[in-house]
Amino acid sequence: MDESAAETPTPRAALVTGGTGFIGANLVAGLNERGIPTRVLHRESSSRKALAGLAYESVIGDILDDPAELVTAMAGCDWVFHVAAVADYWRQGQEWIYRVNVQGTKNVLAAARLAGVRRLVFTSSLAALGVPPDGQLLDEESEFNLPPTRSPYGHSKVLAEQAVRRAAREGLEAVIVNPSVVLGPRDVNLISGSIIVEAAKGLLRVAPAGGVNFVDVADVVAGQIAAAEKGRPGERYILGGENVPYGEAVGTISRIVGRTPPRLTIPRWSLPLLASGVRAARALLGNRVPLDENQVRMMGAYIYADSSKARRELDLPHTPFTTTVQRTYNWYNRNGYLS
Repeated sequence: MDESAAETPTPRAALVTGGTGFIGANLVAGLNERGIPTRVLHRESSSRKALAGLAYESVIGDILDDPAELVTAMAGCDWVFHVAAVADYWRQGQEWIYRVNVQGTKNVLAAARLAGVRRLVFTSSLAALGVPPDGQLLDEESEFNLPPTRSPYGHSKVLAEQAVRRAAREGLEAVIVNPSVVLGPRDVNLISGSIIVEAAKGLLRVAPAGGVNFVDVADVVAGQIAAAEKGRPGERYILGGENVPYGEAVGTISRIVGRTPPRLTIPRWSLPLLASGVRAARALLGNRVPLDENQVRMMGAYIYADSSKARRELDLPHTPFTTTVQRTYNWYNRNGYLS
């Protein structure tokens, strides 16, 4: 490993954008465990429910603010973790997705340079790598291969990554991490955890034909912190766990929550028709429909990934999928989400 990947000294403090969200709150917990003073940038209107029980300094602000205003939030922070993004993209308009995910990232990068931040870790997504051909795995060299209209979220992350790499070339020690589908505690907005809640309530009656890579949020946090410590500037690292067919995933989840696994599989050929139906339903019901047509079309794909680079360079841990589902279910059950 080259000198640029050597471990950086322990930071005086770290700033987390998006700390009130699922991954961000777990990151704050991970920084707490390591004794690193942590500051959370959030809007005044943001719910801090996901941060319950954690130690952090609250800083009111917005990544869409002028970069000069964001510098104050970063003062004294050696590390910045930029996690803030529109994650529930199926509930938001495309214009807002691009504004937050792209312009917001550019603002954070500019502020980090002005503030003299030592290290910045940008949390992107596996969605920025596109969809692999059947039988192949996504890796860090994969390129986004979908029309932007098919995956505005993924495309917005591509554009944000381009800005991060440009900042790295200009001297900012910025590292990119790409989590896959993340499960775990503190997902109060039901981003990925909705599949577990729906299964527990008996609402998961069919399984799609494809598959995806699932990762435990604790492993993602370990990868984020390791990226700050020793990730190579300008590089991306896939933070993934297990490649699991949807049928197997739904079966595992159903058994853990005490439900009978569904016997029906949605065939790939039917997905375009189903997507059209979802589009029509959303035109009538809006966000009450819990997914959009693009998500339906992607259900037949096998979005599997290779995380060996992160395991090799960041010592990315691996939590078994069944363990992840069990501890996620336990957290939802303890916190009253299943009643």
